[in-house]
Amino acid sequence: MSTTPKATDQTPVPEPRPSEDAVTEAPAPAAVPAVDPRLLVREQGFKGYVDEFKRKIRSGEIGSLPVVVGLLVIGIVFQALTGNFITSYNLDQITLYAAGPGIMAVGIVFVLLLGEIDLAVGSVAGLAGSVWGVFATDMPDSLAILLGILSGTLLGAFHGLVFAKIGVPAFVVTLAGFLGWAGLQTWVMGERSTIPTPIGSFVGDLTKYYFSDVAAAYGLAVVVIAAFYLAQLRDSGRRRAAELPHRPHSEILLRTGVLAVLVLVAAYGFNQEKGLPLSLVIFLAILLVTDFVLRRTTYGRQVFAVGGGIEAARRAGINVAWIRISVFMISGTLGAIGGLFLASATGGADRSLGGGNQLMMCIAAAVIGGTSLFGGRGKVWSALLGILVLQSIVQGLNQLNLESNAIQYMITGAVLLIAVIIDSVSRKTQKSAGRA
Repeated sequence: MSTTPKATDQTPVPEPRPSEDAVTEAPAPAAVPAVDPRLLVREQGFKGYVDEFKRKIRSGEIGSLPVVVGLLVIGIVFQALTGNFITSYNLDQITLYAAGPGIMAVGIVFVLLLGEIDLAVGSVAGLAGSVWGVFATDMPDSLAILLGILSGTLLGAFHGLVFAKIGVPAFVVTLAGFLGWAGLQTWVMGERSTIPTPIGSFVGDLTKYYFSDVAAAYGLAVVVIAAFYLAQLRDSGRRRAAELPHRPHSEILLRTGVLAVLVLVAAYGFNQEKGLPLSLVIFLAILLVTDFVLRRTTYGRQVFAVGGGIEAARRAGINVAWIRISVFMISGTLGAIGGLFLASATGGADRSLGGGNQLMMCIAAAVIGGTSLFGGRGKVWSALLGILVLQSIVQGLNQLNLESNAIQYMITGAVLLIAVIIDSVSRKTQKSAGRA
């Protein structure tokens, strides 16, 4: 007779299985946000700065470094060849003749930020100078200057309208302007080959007036140093508050110190000659105003947005047509102002004003200074750096008695090609780093 064993108290009773609704998982640990290595530079000391510099080189964020290195190399080479290149006289000559093309190059920077080109800026400068020269003989100087500048604004607006509204490529529009406005300049001049600068005209003072008081040069130097330090400090504070990569105070002091040495040495050099040139003061004022417009205003951000991608800018509600038109108006206006500087340097208006290598110098200055030909990247200070490179080369060749245009063109062309190659490589490096 078989019996079934009975459950006893010692028999283990299986625990009830929880339902699926009752299953709970242990909470996952909170994700720790990755810290941008650029925020750790200050804590890592000197090694952090070195690592950050290497990171920028690998990612193509080289900024104005090639231009600064180029200026140093140019100074060292010509000083070794001539023995007297780094002098107060050369400093005065370089800055004096850099103002006109440099102001025109600022307008080119605006156009390049859209990824476009303005081939008419030299002809616009020449025509504006001729308009001023013709009217200055019969009306008040201030009104003649205003008409000359407005002529450049109107020509720029015409370029922008044909480009933005009709759809003709900017290259073709401005190439037509390059030819057409040169012909109009000859027609405006009439039978006169030159129109001398009237006595007492402000245009004559643009490249001939100097602030002879030593306090002027040193005062401007102090203002530039203080403004740079406060701007850097403000930017760093805003980025720190937003938990973005920012420069530590030690780096700001270092950068300000380097700038202070350069600016004070330049002020000393100016005072060794005639004093602080008015042309440099106006050039710096234009740079400050245009830099503020590009970096601190909604309009400036829209210019960069259009240069970075037209369709994305349209979808963001940006009036692309207006941005294009206004940028060419700015280029025309600054081209006209540059034309007045050229007229001042040559003693008046003439049929060849704005011709020759002026167009090449302006575009080369903007590109050599670091503005990208592909749009969306650049600063107006590129115009200053680039024109200093080109004028330093010209001045050095003149000291070596190599004033031939052929040699200057070849060297300028080589420097321009190197700048474009660096820009292209930098963009490819940044894209590769972004994909990685």
